[in-house]
Amino acid sequence: MNNSINLIKLCVGAQSVESQMAWQKTARKKMPDGLPRHVTRMWPKRSDELLNGGSLYWVIKGQVQCRQRIIRLDEVIGPDGIRRCGIVFDPEIIRTQAPIKRPFQGWRYLRHEDAPPDLPQNREYEEVLPLEMNRALAEIGVL
Repeated sequence: MNNSINLIKLCVGAQSVESQMAWQKTARKKMPDGLPRHVTRMWPKRSDELLNGGSLYWVIKGQVQCRQRIIRLDEVIGPDGIRRCGIVFDPEIIRTQAPIKRPFQGWRYLRHEDAPPDLPQNREYEEVLPLEMNRALAEIGVL
């Protein structure tokens, strides 16, 4: 996957992976293709790399907690006539290890080598470590 890239974005309003899943389930019902999406002002310049196996990593409550594979980028023209990018994802939400991530605006590119690994299948429903414990473990090099 050396010819692909990921995105990372804050998941504003979500309190947990479960609340993100519930929100997407409701929002998907309004979409003609039934797929979840996020509409953003900026069109990714590296779209070919995103569509070559990239995922969107979600930061929830200060920690990268999950990802979704990016399927396509749709042009979305808002009621104001401005062209936007609809990032369309696979509905499957894959939990990841939960490194701490400081707040930022918009989305950022995330190289595969910098992305947190997926949680093993048997650990995907574990509770995320409390932020302070996660921070303490990261400071001593455990995470």
